[in-house]
Amino acid sequence: MPAKKTATKRKSEPVVKDDPDTKKVKVSHRSHSKEAGQVLVLGQGDVGQLGLGENITERKKPAFLSLPEKIVQVIAGGMHTVCLSETGHVYTFGCNDEGALGRDTTEEGSETVPAKVTLEEKVVQVSAGDSHTAALTEDGSVYIWGSFRDNNGVIGLLEPMKTAPVPLKLPMTEAVVKIASGNDHVVLVTQEGNLYTSGSAEQGQLGRVPEHFSNRGGRKGLGRLLVPQMVKVKGKVHFVDAFCGAYFTFAVSKEGHVYGFGLSNYHQLGTKSTKMCFVPVKLTCFKNSTTSWLDFSGGQHHTICLDAAGQVYSLGRAEYGRLGLGQGAEEKSEPTPVMGMEPASGVACGASVSYAVTKEGSVYAWGMGTNLQLGTGEEDDEWSPVKMTGKQLENRSVLMVSSGGQHTALLVKDKQES
Repeated sequence: MPAKKTATKRKSEPVVKDDPDTKKVKVSHRSHSKEAGQVLVLGQGDVGQLGLGENITERKKPAFLSLPEKIVQVIAGGMHTVCLSETGHVYTFGCNDEGALGRDTTEEGSETVPAKVTLEEKVVQVSAGDSHTAALTEDGSVYIWGSFRDNNGVIGLLEPMKTAPVPLKLPMTEAVVKIASGNDHVVLVTQEGNLYTSGSAEQGQLGRVPEHFSNRGGRKGLGRLLVPQMVKVKGKVHFVDAFCGAYFTFAVSKEGHVYGFGLSNYHQLGTKSTKMCFVPVKLTCFKNSTTSWLDFSGGQHHTICLDAAGQVYSLGRAEYGRLGLGQGAEEKSEPTPVMGMEPASGVACGASVSYAVTKEGSVYAWGMGTNLQLGTGEEDDEWSPVKMTGKQLENRSVLMVSSGGQHTALLVKDKQES
């Protein structure tokens, strides 16, 4: 049964200016990374997610990864890694069991080293989850490959139960300016200020599927989940940004209001209750007249966020030190300042680990030490931020960090360049 088409009547927004030479629109967003650098990897890599070949399955300290060109964005999925080059090419490595690499890896060991995904258009942003990868092109199209899963296994990607080993174009009528991925869902912010979602809906992370349809789309079937559709909010809300945790989503409106939906069993959305939110909730805990929120990242059960002043905050589950609030801290239902760092420019989370990149180019890590993701060289948990060190970080500044299930990737550049 085909899904009902919903008519969108929001056409009053200013149109993007076209390049005179081309007919195509060029999209831009503050989250598109421009600064090029090199990639360092650390943690566990038993399925090739470090990209260092078949024989190297762990790194206690950041290790240099050789890539054919300079990189502007690196994203760690659950068990794979995605790099975006300054020329707009996508390189992937790691687990390809469900097609998350978007390329042929039948040759023995080929998944454990970086190789290019075939895409005709220039890519300006990538995102990745447990077993999917998405790429946003400069004209506002989105390509996706791999698969989404729920608690019972694969649900498909664009079509029910079908995984995609190579990139497929998402059916969208609006130009997309930003993409973000949770473990098994993807969120798209459009040029017109709308929010579209697709993937698993079990925990409410799509923000548009009622609870009684959340299990594989109910009687409407998986198509309801897998075809991107608009998230509706009461009143007219113009969204300008979106971020994901493992099973939850944050979206920021033009006025600076923060909305959230999905799993909040440890208050990771900042809701007073621990119920799942199946529709967007305006989060009052982020209403702070003195600041605007720049960045959010969520792990399995916690959230790290950043305000315009460079202050890092955490909320949600406290075990293993992932909130960075010191030994013995308990779960928080509202953003709580994380101390002991210089002002930050970005934050990131893995499942039970957290990171902040400072404006001066250091990176701090805290949380669960088990998978060597913190770069301390030890497996101990860290309850407060610890500055990451290592031979490969000497004389380099960190541009961004991303963390997956058991591994972490950094984008760095040599200090003399800046």
